[in-house]
Amino acid sequence: MSINKKKTVSLVLGSGGARGLAHIGVIRWLEESGFEIKSISGSSIGALIGGVYAAGKLEDFERWVRAITKMDIIALVDFSWKRSGLVKGDKIINTLTELVGDLHIEDLLVKYTAVATDIRNEKEIWLNSGRLFDAIRASISLPLLFTPFKYQGVDLIDGGVLNPVPIAPTFSDITDLTIAVNLGGKPEEKGVVTINKASGDQIKSPYAEKISKFVEGLKGSAVSRITNEWGAYDVANQAFDAMQSTIARHKLAAYPADYFIEIARNACGTLEFDLASEMIELGYKKAQESLGSAD
Repeated sequence: MSINKKKTVSLVLGSGGARGLAHIGVIRWLEESGFEIKSISGSSIGALIGGVYAAGKLEDFERWVRAITKMDIIALVDFSWKRSGLVKGDKIINTLTELVGDLHIEDLLVKYTAVATDIRNEKEIWLNSGRLFDAIRASISLPLLFTPFKYQGVDLIDGGVLNPVPIAPTFSDITDLTIAVNLGGKPEEKGVVTINKASGDQIKSPYAEKISKFVEGLKGSAVSRITNEWGAYDVANQAFDAMQSTIARHKLAAYPADYFIEIARNACGTLEFDLASEMIELGYKKAQESLGSAD
C-alpha cells in the first residue's frame, strides 16, 4: 500500500553537525509532497533545525545559512579555551535567537522535543518545555567543541552521545507515520553530493553582505589560533561520528521508524556549514528516493 501523501508525520531528526542541514531538504520535500508534520524530536543539529521549523522560521534560517562562508563560521565562534570545551556557544545562540525570536517550546506550532545528555548520570534528558534556545543549546553541546550547558542545575551535553536518532519521544504521538532521518549512514564514494553552486549564489541575498561586514572585525588572531586547535578536534570528531553511527544502528533496530532517510556520514564535515546549499539539496534528493515510491 502506497503512502497517502496527506498523512500526519512524527519527524525524528538525527545528530551529525553540518550534515544536519540535509534536514531542511527533507522537510521541504515532505511539505511539497503534502505531508503534515505534527511532531518533531531531535538531537543536536536535529534539535536546532527542528526547533527553527517548529517556530515557523525555517525559510529565514535557510536563507541565512546558505549565505555563510568559512570565515563567517569562525566569526560566530566565541572561544572558551577551557578543558570542558573549545567554544562557549553564546554568540551562535544569540545570533539565532535574534533571527528566530526568543520563544518558549510551549508556544511552538508543532509538538517539539530536544534530546540532550546528562553525562554524569548517564541518561537522556528530554526537553519539551521552557526557552527554545536553552533546549537547543543543551542538545548541540558536542563534546570537546562546545562547553556543557547548565540546565536547571545539571550539566548537559549533546543528545547524540546517547541517542543520535531519538525516536522514543514520539511514541505517544497520535500521528500516522514516524519518519526518521539518520545522519550516520554508510560512507559513500566522493562525489555523491551534487554540487549546485548556482542555486546557492542566487539565494545569498542581503544576508551575505551583512555577515561579511560582521566578520571583518573578528578575523585576526581568532583565525590563526583556531587553525591549531581544529586539527586535533577533527580527529576526535571522526571517532565521535563512528560511535554515533553504531549507536544509531542499534537504536533503529530496536525502535524502527515506519520510514527512514539515511545521509552518508562522509557527505560533509561536521563544521562545513558553508556547504549548506549542497546538503539541503542532498536531503531533498534522499527524501525523494526513500519516500517518493515507498510501498
